[in-house]
Amino acid sequence: MELQALLAKANALPSIPKVVSEVLSELDADDPSPRKISQLVATDPALTARMLKLANSAFFNVTRQISSVEDAVGILGFSHVRTLVTAVALSSSFKAVPGVNLEQFWRYSLNTAKACRALAPGLRLHDGAAFTAGLVHAVGDLVMHIGMPDVVAKIDFSVAPLDLHRAEAERAHLGYTYADVSAGFAKKWDFPEAIVRALQHQLLPFEGDLHEPMAGVVHMASWRARCQEINMDREGLTKTFPDVVAMLLGLDLEQVLDKDPADWTSAGELSAFLS
Repeated sequence: MELQALLAKANALPSIPKVVSEVLSELDADDPSPRKISQLVATDPALTARMLKLANSAFFNVTRQISSVEDAVGILGFSHVRTLVTAVALSSSFKAVPGVNLEQFWRYSLNTAKACRALAPGLRLHDGAAFTAGLVHAVGDLVMHIGMPDVVAKIDFSVAPLDLHRAEAERAHLGYTYADVSAGFAKKWDFPEAIVRALQHQLLPFEGDLHEPMAGVVHMASWRARCQEINMDREGLTKTFPDVVAMLLGLDLEQVLDKDPADWTSAGELSAFLS
């Protein structure tokens, strides 16, 4: 299936929930209103409950209990509220995906997001935007499994979804990868252009005239999270390290490993995505 045909399939690309769209629009305003954001979220009790559950998880590492949406906005700030709303929308939009272990997928995605957040400040990138980019960087994998399950199942049989060579296998079979689909999804959901570019170029962030540091961070973080998922040892980390991307980011292996999340994603954090 061609990329545009996949992106045009209604069942493959779920629409953004109306209340989430309204909240994200308000967050994009020149002077976002915390009160209006709280009121919008409060119109959807399920969204409110899921937001509070996620806000109080280790996902955000807050030091005190968040008991209301107003608290979440005040304590977390607009950037993290955007991430929070996006995370809730994603988890509710992709309830069941054929051929995908969602627990593993969200664990990997959250670990990538955490690694992005840790790497971003040293490169003078916004850690909130980097976190969101990491969180959604592989959502194209879900879209592909929904939109063309039989085709993707054949790829799954030969190369696992989190294999380090997965993108190469997808390009060989389809002519495009999960990164292209993730970028298309992000455009449909009106993500900021910087995040769309990061997703689009995450596999080759510095190819030719391209210079996309945010995409480079996603590239590095997703490599690290995949290695963590398969319990790769030090020798494997050294052999597979994306040294060219790292060099262009001004990083080496030790610097990347030093930015490992203090706590890799726990079952408690995942429960906010899977329940």
